[in-house]
Formats: sequence, C-alpha cells, structure tokens
Amino acid sequence: MTSTNEIRRSFLDYFGANGHDVVPSAPLVPYNDPTLMFTNAGMVPFKNVFTGLESRATPRATSSQKCVRAGGKHNDLDNVGYTARHHTFFEMLGNFSFGDYFKEQAITHAWTLLTREWGLPKDKLLVTVYHTDDEAFALWQKIAGLPADRIIRIPTKDNFWAMGDDGPCGPCSEIFFDHGPDIWGGPPGSPDENGDRFIEIWNLVFMQFEQTAGEITGNLPRPSIDTGMGLERIAAVMQGEHDNYDIDTFRALIAASVHLTGIEADGENRASHRVIADHLRSSSFLLADGVLPSSEGRGYVLRRIMRRAMRHAHLLGARDPLMHRLVPTLVSEMGAAFPELGRARAMIEEVLLREETRFRQTLANGLKLLDEATTDLSDGDALPGETAFKLYDTFGFPYDLTEDALRARNIAVDRAGFDSAMAQQKAAARAAWKGSGQTADSDVWFDLAERLGPTEFTGYASTTGEAQVVALLRDGVEVTEAHAGDTVTVLTNQTPFYGESGGQQGDAGTLSGAGLAMTITDTQKPLGKLHAHEGTIDTGTLRVGDVVVLAVDVVRRDALRANHSATHLLHQALRDRLGDHVTQKGSQVAAERLRFDFSQPTALTHDDIAAIEAEVNAQIRGNAPVTTRLMTPDEAIEAGAMALFGEKYGDEVRVLTMGSKTDKHYSLELCGGTHANALGDIGVFRIVSESAVSSGIRRIEALTGEGARTWLVDREEALKHTASLLRTTPDDVATRVAALIDERRKLERELAEAKKALALGGGNAATVSADEDIGGVKFAGQVLDGLDPKDLRGLLDQAKSRLGSGVAVIVAVNEGKASIAAAVTDDLVTRVSAVDLVRAGVAALGGKGGGGRPDMAQGGGPDGANAAVAMAAVRAVIAGDGPIAA
Repeated sequence: MTSTNEIRRSFLDYFGANGHDVVPSAPLVPYNDPTLMFTNAGMVPFKNVFTGLESRATPRATSSQKCVRAGGKHNDLDNVGYTARHHTFFEMLGNFSFGDYFKEQAITHAWTLLTREWGLPKDKLLVTVYHTDDEAFALWQKIAGLPADRIIRIPTKDNFWAMGDDGPCGPCSEIFFDHGPDIWGGPPGSPDENGDRFIEIWNLVFMQFEQTAGEITGNLPRPSIDTGMGLERIAAVMQGEHDNYDIDTFRALIAASVHLTGIEADGENRASHRVIADHLRSSSFLLADGVLPSSEGRGYVLRRIMRRAMRHAHLLGARDPLMHRLVPTLVSEMGAAFPELGRARAMIEEVLLREETRFRQTLANGLKLLDEATTDLSDGDALPGETAFKLYDTFGFPYDLTEDALRARNIAVDRAGFDSAMAQQKAAARAAWKGSGQTADSDVWFDLAERLGPTEFTGYASTTGEAQVVALLRDGVEVTEAHAGDTVTVLTNQTPFYGESGGQQGDAGTLSGAGLAMTITDTQKPLGKLHAHEGTIDTGTLRVGDVVVLAVDVVRRDALRANHSATHLLHQALRDRLGDHVTQKGSQVAAERLRFDFSQPTALTHDDIAAIEAEVNAQIRGNAPVTTRLMTPDEAIEAGAMALFGEKYGDEVRVLTMGSKTDKHYSLELCGGTHANALGDIGVFRIVSESAVSSGIRRIEALTGEGARTWLVDREEALKHTASLLRTTPDDVATRVAALIDERRKLERELAEAKKALALGGGNAATVSADEDIGGVKFAGQVLDGLDPKDLRGLLDQAKSRLGSGVAVIVAVNEGKASIAAAVTDDLVTRVSAVDLVRAGVAALGGKGGGGRPDMAQGGGPDGANAAVAMAAVRAVIAGDGPIAA
C-alpha cells in the first residue's frame, strides 16, 4: 500500500523533476482574493499570476495546497461524515504553467504520472472534454490511446472554467476512475452520473480565453495550465479503497477517536467518528494558520466546525473533552508535510480544550431545551423558529447545530420564523441605540451592519491585504462610486485597519487599485462592528464591488502598538509602586505619545516617577513576547485579568499577557487593541508629565520608541546649547548655573543695600530733598526706581529713627507700577495719619484704597509715572491743603 504522505511526495517529486518549482502550501486565509473566506483550490495562491498582476521567476509550479470548504458558496459542512468524499479540509495536488506549456504537455504529464509512475490500470480511466474542444479530444487519443467512447464530450459549464465574469477562462478535461460494476453509477454525462462508480480524480484546466461580462472576447496572449487533484481521492484509489475515510490518514484518526471514546466506528456511530476526524483536521489547520474561534467571519465558521465535531463527541458519550487529545495523532500523520502543525500544537490543544469545555455547558443547556421543545414533535414536523432563535440568542446554540441535532429524527426547523425573530431583535437594538442619545447618522450604520454584517478585522496578523468594497459614503449618504478629490468613507468586507476603540486611535494608510489611489487618514468603528475607512481619493474612480489593496501605515501602526503595550506596563508599574487602588480611568493611545489617567489621591513624587519609569523599562529590556488568548470575560477575570476602561466586551475577549514577575506574568489584561509582538519592540519608555485631571484622578503622559528618543535628543541639544552660552561643558552646566545663581543673589543683595543707603542718606532723591519742613512737620520723601516694595517698611523704620519726630514717605517704582508707604512718628499720629497720606498717594497713582495703621501704611497703583504727583499729594495733606486726620 502507498501511504498518503508517499503519494503527496511522489506527486511533487515528479513535477519537480520536470522543471516545476515545488511551492509550499499557502495559508488557508487567502491573501490575494478578498471574495474568498478560505483558500478552496490549489490555484488560489497563483490567481494574480494568472491575471498578470504578479510575475514569477519560474513559469512552472507544483504544490499540495491546503483547502477548506465550509463557508460561502463552497460549503460542504452539512454533508461531511455522511458521504464518502465530502470534507471540510482537503489537499489539492496541482501543477501549473504560467504561459509556458499547454494542453499537450499537461495531458502528457497527467497520463504519464497516473499510468507509468503510479501504475493505475489504463482500462479503469476515462476522461471528459468540453464539447467543442476538438484539440483536447485528439490529444487524448494521441497521447493516451483512449478510444473515442472513453473521451466524453460535456456541453455544460462543468467542463468550462472561469475565474469570474471577467478574466481568464477556458475548457476543462477531467479524469475519472472506474471503481467497478459492483458500485452503482454511470459515467459522466449519463443519467446515473451522480452515482459513486465513476469518481473524478483530476481536473485539467486549459486557460486560453479572455472574457468580459461573461462573454469570450478573445484569446489569451499566453495560455496557461491549472490542474487540481484531490489527495484524499487519489489516495483512496491507490490504496484500493472506494471511500476517502478508509485511507490511512483517516483510519489513524478514527482509530484514535475509537480508542478514546471506547465506541466502535460502525452503525449510527460511524458518521460521528468521521465528523470528528474531518473537523479535527480543518480546525487544527485553521488554528495553525492564525484563525481563532469568534462570533463573526472566519472565526465563526471555525467555531461552527469545532462545535459540530464536539457535538458528535457528545453523541459518542465522551465524558471529557475529546478533540484536543486527538491532536498528537494528527501531528504524527501530517506534521512532517506541514510543520506548522507541530509548531502550533500546544496552542491548538489549548484552544480545542477551552472551546470544548465551554461548549459542553452550552450543549447541555441547549439540548435540554431542544428536548423539551420537541417532545410533541414527530417525524416530518418542524421546530418553531422562535424556539430555534431562543436557543441561539440565549444559549449560544447555533442554528445549523439545531438543524443537525434534529436531522436524525427527521424534524425540520422553521427558518422563516427564525429569521423573523432575528429581525425583531435587530429592530429592538436599533430603537435602543436611538434612545441612548447617539448621533442621528446611526441609522445608516444600522442599515449597513444589517445588510453587510461585521467587517472582518485581519490586522492582528497582517498590515496589508486585499478587500472588496461593499459600501461607499459621501457626506453621510451612500453612493455607488466616487472620484478623485472626493472625501469618502469606505467599507470593505475585511480589513487590516484597526478602527478607533478602547483609547487607541484608528489606523491610517492607503487604498489602491487599478488606476486608483486613496489616502486613508482615519479608521472609525461604528456600532463597534463596522470598520469605516475615512479619506480622500487622490486619483481614479472607486466603485462598490471593486477589489482593492489596503495597506496600513506600518511606521504609525508600530508606534501605536508600542504606546498601547506601554500603557499596560505602566498600569502594572503604578499598582506595584502606589498600591492596588490604582485603576485605569481613561487613556489615549496615539502614534506620537500615550496618555494614561488613573485613580490616585495625591501627586506622584520625583522618586515615584523615577521608580515607575525604571520598572517599565526593565520589562522592555526583558523582551518577553506578548501573547494573546481568547476567553469569555468571566474566565478572563477569574484568571486575574484586569478589564480596561473604555472597552466594551462581548461574549469573548482577547486576554494579553506581558512580561514576567517572579513566577507569574507581569501584566494580564483584557484588551482588543493591537500590540507589540515582544516588549523589546517598545524600545524605551519615558514619562514626560504627571498632573491632576480632577479630584482623585491623575494623568501621566509618556513617550516610547522613536518619540522618546527624539524627545531625549532634543533635550540633549538644548543642554549643549545652554552649555555653549555659559561657556562650559554639558557636564558642568549644573555647577555653572548654581554659581551664576549665587552670583546673582549676591548682586541683588548689594543692589538692595545700595538702594537702602540711598533712601536713608538722602543723596540723589528723585523728586524731593530729605528733611523738609512742612507746616512745622519734619518730612523726608524719596522716589526710588527698582526698590522691592517689601523693603519699604524697613527703610521707613530707619527713617523714623533718624528723624526723631516727623513723617517719612517712599514711592518705589517697578516696571511702570508704583508702591507707596508712609511712616509717622508716635508724637504726630494725632495730627497726621499714615493711612491718609497713603490713600492720597494711591489715588494719584491710579489706584484705590491703601491701608495700615496711623503710624505705618502702604498701598500702590498702576501709574508709576505719577510718582512725583503722588509725593506732591502727600505734601498737600501734611500742609493741610488736602484731607487730613483730625
């Protein structure tokens, strides 16, 4: 017997020896066809080569391509386990010519490999050709020696392949294997063609025409070849089996399932073991290629596959989760050909275990309700749609699982009633949204969400990707096309662009296509499920239905990721330093900087900031990987994860772990944002400010990576410039500045003393002479520039002592403003009040009031230029020409 692994290797070796580049399987998530949910054929990775958008160094290739058909128009899910050849996961062997060889060599290769290399009996083989393809008919006669009755002309599209309404197309030639008269069925094209006797094993596609809008418009300049052979089908033929599930790979997986459940794979249990084996393969390969179970898009299809297998494990009576225990057998069977299985084994086992553990409770609740609801139903009846919706909405029991569970009892499900209940729930959600005070344009987003479904976000694993435009808005109104200069909002079926949420700003970047360029300046997330790309079309025309290339601004995204991951480290560092009372109260993650608000009653000290900054940078230097797991919110909280402010959590959350601390993770938090792959990617962390936001809430602003480096460089340049001005080195700036401060203080003291001496000694008084006699009162008045007002009282005390009996007044002028102070010796206070003198002077200075005691008072005004006028007003009061105390 030839094993499946040997058949795969033999196929690739044959074409490798005949000038073909042996290409590894592409991922199951197609990078070049946004209209496909999964890679479903061997030619998908080469689509852009066939259309001329890409070129290859070699014109020939061969591969064994991983394929999944479990969603969209290629959906074999419901048939898997009940037929001989339906699978959700399969391998497609193929050889490809990109404008090199054509029909004759393709047919020669196929016939040589099947009959000479693999030794299949020629009399068991027959072929089909498109009914007008006389060339292929003649070549089969010439090369294979097949008689005319074993070359069947097929007039339908079954034997004419097209990439779409526009693009390459051409006739097919299919090779069939006859399993013998013991099996019912007729050859292709006969009334019994749907039987299992004649099985297609290889399809040769001859790409030779170009078509537009479904009509052939001419010949391709370089005709090409695309072939596809199902590995499972050819393995069954070469291992003498009629049923794909009897080949060695499936026998090993089913044997492991039988061993773990203790239930033989026969009778009504046969289908369950087959479902488990098939779905284990698709689930494991999808997980290895980065798809994770979720409530939408590819993740939802994966979850459906997993849950269908888990339900069949339940039917077999498995008391504990089963799927994850089968992974070692799968890796043993297929890990050599697909090393990604081995690399991802631990993650695959963990996800399968977690999903099955959760689903067992969902299944128990749902089946209980289903049993109760179908007690009075019998063969041919239908379950009410409202009940099916309750199972889905309340217990998370998928509609298709309800159908599958009732299939054995021949009970249908009222799909129309289910859809009606779903529509009512959506209407209620729309009404609740309007009642919450949201913006008036929410209607358009509800309409789009209901019609299109959620945007699938691919940006955790990629920053570029193709997508199909599903809606265009200009000024909030849907349009079918937009042109250069238009500012529009673009919705696509999938996107690597992160929509603003959880404090992280939305991505920016570009959208491009044939003759089209658009700059995306922001990405928003209406209703929490649509990714709306906002920007301006630079050149060309953008239409709904266009396939475009989306490219995130990677430099900006990396800065956002670094800043977002740093907020998680900062959160934990704050808690370590200040206490567990610290919780996040808000954040903003921008490309330029991060802002983090947290609960804290008092300001942070310099030592606090230094310690927090040092702790974060220590984690960054540790360069631990940032890992993500999907959990329910309850599971995440139970595991110790902290929920972050501003995030809205659904049935499932992403739980991020970062760094290490003793025997546990440093940070464990719920977060849906994009993050660094490893902490070292952050580079460096620098706190630039700490301030109060409101009572009990503090704010830290910080920088990472290039922003932090630039900030430090700018300050170093400022330090160098300062050193140059001070005529010293940067290392000595502090010493030099301290010396200058001391010198300035000394000069200020000397200047103050000089002014005091001037005031006391008369000298060059600005407007009056010292020791005048005014109406028998000895008077000393001075107007001084630059004197500090706080020195006035001391000077006046000294003046009173010198005068013995009299009045002293000083007006000090500083930067256009003036202060006035007056002192009266005790023997004169009953005749002259210092308060009255000051008030007269203040009025002249343009001020109001002034106060103190009868023996000492002070005031001021804005008009320093009127200092002499103020002094004259004081003299008038003393002389009795102005207001004077009794």
